[in-house]
Amino acid sequence: MGNPKATKAKIRPRAAAQAVPAARSARGDRIARAYQQLRELIVWGRLAPGSRVIESDIAERLGVSRTPVRSALHRLQQEGYIVGVGRGSEQRLTVAPLTQDDARDLFSIIGAIEALAAQHAAGLERPSRSELVAKLRQLNGALEQAADASRPDPLRIFDLDTSFHRTYVEAGAGLRLLAVHDAIKPQAERYVRLYTSALVDEIARSVEEHEKIVEQIEAGSAEGAWRAVQRNWRNAAGRLSRVILTLGERGSW
Repeated sequence: MGNPKATKAKIRPRAAAQAVPAARSARGDRIARAYQQLRELIVWGRLAPGSRVIESDIAERLGVSRTPVRSALHRLQQEGYIVGVGRGSEQRLTVAPLTQDDARDLFSIIGAIEALAAQHAAGLERPSRSELVAKLRQLNGALEQAADASRPDPLRIFDLDTSFHRTYVEAGAGLRLLAVHDAIKPQAERYVRLYTSALVDEIARSVEEHEKIVEQIEAGSAEGAWRAVQRNWRNAAGRLSRVILTLGERGSW
C-alpha cells in the first residue's frame, strides 16, 4: 500500500485547482446580482436621477460587500446609467439624469435597432408572420383598452407597450442585435416609467402607429416595417419632449 500522507499531498493541489474556478464563478455571480439589482433600482426610479451614489451605502442596501458593488458600478458607468461628476480624487458618482437631449439620443438609437428587427420580422415565412401579427394585434388591442379605462393604470400601459415592442424584436432580431437592444432599452424605460402618467392621453396615437407597424409586417414589407417603427419612435420622442418641457428634467449633468 502507498503512503497515505503522500496520497493526500497529491490530492490537495488538484482540489485547490478545482476550487479556483468555483471561487471565480461565485464572485462573478455576486457581481452579476449586484449589477442587476442596481440597474433595476435605477430603471424603476428607486435611485433618483441625479442622486449621489456612494459605494458603501449601496453595499449595505444590497447586503453585499463593496467589491461586487464596485464592479457593478463600473459596468453601469460604462453603459451610461451612472455618471462621474468632477475629476480625480474629487470625482463622485451620480445616477444619470433624465434630460431632453439624452432622451432624443436614446429614442433614436432604439428606433434604429427595433426598425432592423421589424425589417427581419417582415421577412419571416407566412405562417410565422401570421402568428406574430396575431400576437401583436392582441397586445395592441389590450393597450388601447387599458388607455381607455376610466382610471388608466400607467404600469399596465407601460407593460403592454413594452411587450408589444419586445414581441416583434424577439421575432426578428438575431442574438447580437437582441443583446444590444437589451443593453440600451432599459435606459429609455427610465423615461417612460417616470413620465407614463403624463403620456396616457397620447396612447391613442401610439396605438395607431403600432397598427401601422403590424400592417407592414403582415404585408411582408421590410422597408415599410422599418419606416413604421422609425416613425413610431420619432413621434414618441416628440411626445416625451413636450412632457419633459412641461414637467421638467430630472437631475442635472
